[in-house]
Amino acid sequence: MRAIGYQTPLPIENPASLQDIDLPKPVPSGRDLLVEIRAVSVNPVDTKVRRSATPDVGEWRVLGWDAAGIVVGTGPDVTDFSVGDEVFYAGAINRPGTNAEFHLVDERIVGRKPRSLNWAEAAALPLTAITAWEMLFDRLDIRRSVPGTTPSILIIGGAGGVSSMAIQLAKVLTDITVIATASRPETQDWVTSLGADHVIDHSKPLAAQVAALPAGAPGYVFSTTQTDQHLTEIVELLAPQGHFGLIDDPAELNAAPLKRKSLSLHWELMFTRSLFGTEDISAQGQLLNDVSRLVDEGRLRTTLGKNLGLITAANLREAHALIESGQAKGKIVLEGFSA
Repeated sequence: MRAIGYQTPLPIENPASLQDIDLPKPVPSGRDLLVEIRAVSVNPVDTKVRRSATPDVGEWRVLGWDAAGIVVGTGPDVTDFSVGDEVFYAGAINRPGTNAEFHLVDERIVGRKPRSLNWAEAAALPLTAITAWEMLFDRLDIRRSVPGTTPSILIIGGAGGVSSMAIQLAKVLTDITVIATASRPETQDWVTSLGADHVIDHSKPLAAQVAALPAGAPGYVFSTTQTDQHLTEIVELLAPQGHFGLIDDPAELNAAPLKRKSLSLHWELMFTRSLFGTEDISAQGQLLNDVSRLVDEGRLRTTLGKNLGLITAANLREAHALIESGQAKGKIVLEGFSA
């Protein structure tokens, strides 16, 4: 089968950083689905792994986690899906990725593709939807109240893929006020279109901008990027007994300043459930089905920002370069293999 992979971590400008290759078609076992890939999207984790993870000598590392496709085979223990089902999912970080014609995935982390979306629109959703959902409702638990506050959340890096889903989920599933950060006119318009109640500029001090808003100090902050640059401001602007969550990877994170306000700290990695085979691993499949239903009801929309065309090494290198530039708006998707 056709696939895209690498053998040595290299800068994305190097053609060997991602290459078109041929690999054996995988065979499903256990609770695996064999999925014929129709579209994939690219996430920051793809670029992080490409730059840092070295495959065994002579082996190829295939990246990619987001996917939408059709089930073409099932393992003997599969109970919830059948050949022909249209699915979408975000895969597992400890297994080969979705940048291939065929892919194996545990059925418990798979959802049924929204009927109202095409392949590319559906592939844009899973990883960011899972990350946003788990942070909002499993980690921060934004449905609980923080004493003395009007329910509100600040989402830092509002135009990114995860934030684009977090804004929508918070507005659709709760009554919380959403403050999102964006620094350019086009990204400010984007987060407003997704439902953000207020937009502030993350290139300027955050605390003063939040203090000028009518909602008062927020009880929640969800930081998706540049947390180390914003940490002092986050601690200042959060309400006492508030909750702070992040998904990026600061070189260091000094949690000591959180103590004075009794702020809680939450880190989210959407691969945790699949990586450790947790007791509640099937929660990811369930939440993807909820996302699919909300999309088909017209309450959530795809966050597809750019479709770069066929799934090829050249197009994937372009996608990685766009993400590494920090200028991406919404999700970058690739669709189909050449005939």
